[in-house]
Amino acid sequence: MENRIKQAFPRRTVVKNGKYAGYQTGAALIRYADDFLILHEDITVVIRCREIISEWLKDIGLELKPSKTRLAHTLTMVEGEKPGFDFLGFNICQFPTGKHHTGKNTLGEKLGFKTIITPSQRTIKAHYNRIAKEIDAHKAAPQAALIKRLNPIIRGWANYFATVISKEIYARLDDLVYRKLVSWAKYRHPKKGKGWVSKRYWHTIDGDNWVFATRIDSKNSLRLLDHTHIKIARHVKVKGDASPYDGNLVYWSTRMGNNPEMSKRVAALLKQQQGKCAHCGLFFRENDVIEVDHIIPKSQGGLDEYKNRQLLHRHCHDTKTAIDGSSGKQSGCNSVKPKPPINKD
Repeated sequence: MENRIKQAFPRRTVVKNGKYAGYQTGAALIRYADDFLILHEDITVVIRCREIISEWLKDIGLELKPSKTRLAHTLTMVEGEKPGFDFLGFNICQFPTGKHHTGKNTLGEKLGFKTIITPSQRTIKAHYNRIAKEIDAHKAAPQAALIKRLNPIIRGWANYFATVISKEIYARLDDLVYRKLVSWAKYRHPKKGKGWVSKRYWHTIDGDNWVFATRIDSKNSLRLLDHTHIKIARHVKVKGDASPYDGNLVYWSTRMGNNPEMSKRVAALLKQQQGKCAHCGLFFRENDVIEVDHIIPKSQGGLDEYKNRQLLHRHCHDTKTAIDGSSGKQSGCNSVKPKPPINKD
């Protein structure tokens, strides 16, 4: 199906006066399992793609379901439909902006609008309803049991949407969950005052106030995870046709925290340090020699454990060793020389 769309509306290079002048976009089909969408700036192309796909599906005994097929524009209304669309739980929409906040095309030209991706309202509602259902189902359960049940739900959902604009939505969800938990606590102790209830279930932990947690002095103390504690980190696309097997160990270890051709220890440190040398602060390059160093030398009492390790350039390691005053590089420190890229020819 994807190939059929690309054949009908391919991407074409535009040449004016013998010079490259950009390209004419082809129809883009984006899919995940049985969900897919088609993007193009011309509505007639999108309509024609829908016809092509209907014909293609008919040959294998399938058809598009009208209730799940929608034609929309990301910036303006089309056929009475609001701008934007939902896909895989995300809402993708565009908004007019001024010249200082506008997005740009591949030629650096200002577009006059900005693309905003957020969790869809339907997904937000379904997530809160799931949390509320768990809270209602654990009215008689211990607080620790409720926290153990809710934390994986909150962590999984928040991590999934941590690559888009979710900060305000996370804060709103935390407020709704707090109100629901207040009702849960009042139901359990109808004869107790608000002060007594709050002191029993909410505490100050590590500088955070109003943390829904078990008693601080308990050995098995648990705290409820807030949505806002999940760090928002923008997703960065893989460069071109890069592959974990192309020999660029530094890039893939920094990106993923693991690589089939590099030790787990080095790959994890590369991701933790975001691909930078802990001494000079510069990015490791593909052909650099990288060495594992003990932050506190073993000769000075440092332990051979993960939190006492860091990655350095070989010359930075020599400099640090001289500053430390130790007799030489620490035992057990490995040198990592990334392999050259595979010749694809």
